[in-house]
Amino acid sequence: MARKKKKLTAVQIAAQAEATEMAEIQRAFEQGTNTLRDLISPSAIEIHSDYFRLGTKYGRTIYVYGYPRTLFTGWISPIINIDEVIDVSMYIYPVESAIVMKNLKTKATQLEASMNLNAEKGKIRDPELEAALMDTEELRDQLQVGAERFFRFGLYVTIWADSLDELKFVQQKIETIFGQQMIFSKVANSQQEQGLNSIMPQCTDQLQIRRNMNTGAISTSFPFTSADLTQDKGILYGVNMHNNGLVIFDRFSLENANMVVFAKSGAGKSFTVKLEALRSMMTGAEILIIDPENEYQKLCDAVGGSYIRLSLNSDVRINPFDLPKVVDAEDANDALRANLVTLHGLFRLMLGGTTADGRKIGLTPNEEADLDQALIDTYARAGITSDPLTHQSTPPTISNLYDTLLHMGGSGPQMAQRLRKYTTGTFAGIFSQQSNIDINNQMVVFNIRDLEDELRPVAMYIVLSHIWNIVRANQKKRLLIVDEAWQLMQHEDSANFLFSLAKRARKYYLGLTTITQDVEDFMGMKMGRAIVANSSMQLLLKQSASAVDVLVDVFKLTEEEKRRLANFPVGQGLFFAGQNHVHIQIIASETEEKLITTNPSQQQ
Repeated sequence: MARKKKKLTAVQIAAQAEATEMAEIQRAFEQGTNTLRDLISPSAIEIHSDYFRLGTKYGRTIYVYGYPRTLFTGWISPIINIDEVIDVSMYIYPVESAIVMKNLKTKATQLEASMNLNAEKGKIRDPELEAALMDTEELRDQLQVGAERFFRFGLYVTIWADSLDELKFVQQKIETIFGQQMIFSKVANSQQEQGLNSIMPQCTDQLQIRRNMNTGAISTSFPFTSADLTQDKGILYGVNMHNNGLVIFDRFSLENANMVVFAKSGAGKSFTVKLEALRSMMTGAEILIIDPENEYQKLCDAVGGSYIRLSLNSDVRINPFDLPKVVDAEDANDALRANLVTLHGLFRLMLGGTTADGRKIGLTPNEEADLDQALIDTYARAGITSDPLTHQSTPPTISNLYDTLLHMGGSGPQMAQRLRKYTTGTFAGIFSQQSNIDINNQMVVFNIRDLEDELRPVAMYIVLSHIWNIVRANQKKRLLIVDEAWQLMQHEDSANFLFSLAKRARKYYLGLTTITQDVEDFMGMKMGRAIVANSSMQLLLKQSASAVDVLVDVFKLTEEEKRRLANFPVGQGLFFAGQNHVHIQIIASETEEKLITTNPSQQQ
């Protein structure tokens, strides 16, 4: 007997369909969890009028709607480098010049009509109208000759935070940075979804809030404005104020390891150099310092260095006739000749006179010739000739040169009389006897504070010569710091010698650091500019108003950098390394600061 088919009720059919649908949804869900899109997508998106929530993060999009009349290069750098999580989107739309020219012509006509109407009514001139007309006409001229293009520019910033309070705080920071530059921004109220889509990588400008800009104005918004001076090796110089990164640099990685430091008194130049010296010692470098103001003794004592005090009352002796004990055959053959050239410069400094108006005068050609012969004869009497095998003999002294000049013809006796104050006169002893110092320490400081002003340039020259002989004899990683270098630059021969060191230092693994506060005089001399040109690193700390113009010309600084240079707080400056430069904040640990500070209130 055939069975009757059971008919399903409508309720049963609906329940079955729902069960089937749920099974398909469950199957689709289980399959979907295996896709990359579901793994990286947020759990939910909430859109509110003035913010949105993406997963556990809060976001808010703001747009820029107003700009000042003039934009400076790098104006967007503070936003790009802010230490917050933000997304920045720029939309740039080119506009046909013909369309712009037509609109500008109409605008110019309207402005002129407004000005004429005001004049007819007897109203006073309106500077805003005049500036607008001038800008319009200038832009028309530039567009006409093809020097400028025209664009529409949209700038949107989306900020991210973990809470609404933090979101508000970051928004205030962004608006403050914009406001300082007369740039006006707003929250995209009731358009947060469009704002979110506008900053996504799909490049869909759904906000469409744009501003007209020419080529010059839009070029100032170039986003990649922060220079980075961080290397895998080197020492910490400070914090990059552009992006709060660390400036870690190895000066020996450049084409030369020379550095110049320019700053007014109290700006922190000695502090910076001492900090670099202390940290360089940790990398194995030896430090040699010429200290004219007794600023380095505390640091030298702390690291167990040798502190050599040069004065007429001390028992320290340095003989300028010492020859370097070089091992390189080429340098050995040239050692005597090179030292004769150095001695020529030294004795021109010691024997030269001064005119009534204070102008320095050197030796006459006859005196130069007699001095040259006297130097050669003085070495020969000590058994030293151009043969390197004779260079181990005991070198002569200034006293021997005095005897040679006194008993030779020509201008010799006259020069001997001028030299006598260094042999038996007021300045006798310190440079007229055999050397008794042995530089065998990782830090050596030559203090010349207690020397008379007349003797200081001579002492700096002789110490530099002595250091140069040591550098040539034993090549290793060294830094030579010459503080108050302007004292050497006052004299042509000592300036030439300092330049020679800067030019040849790289060959002997030496980095020369030149420090001065007398920027105008230093840069006003040919040798001063040459030393800067032969220094791959420069540090410009706070400057006097008169020095700023000089440095702007030499280093091709922008108007913003020029303004900052005269207003830097202590410890901030412009740090140049090769082709890059950054705004730097010099920082030291508490221990380092106690060792290197010269501030009496911090030395307790």
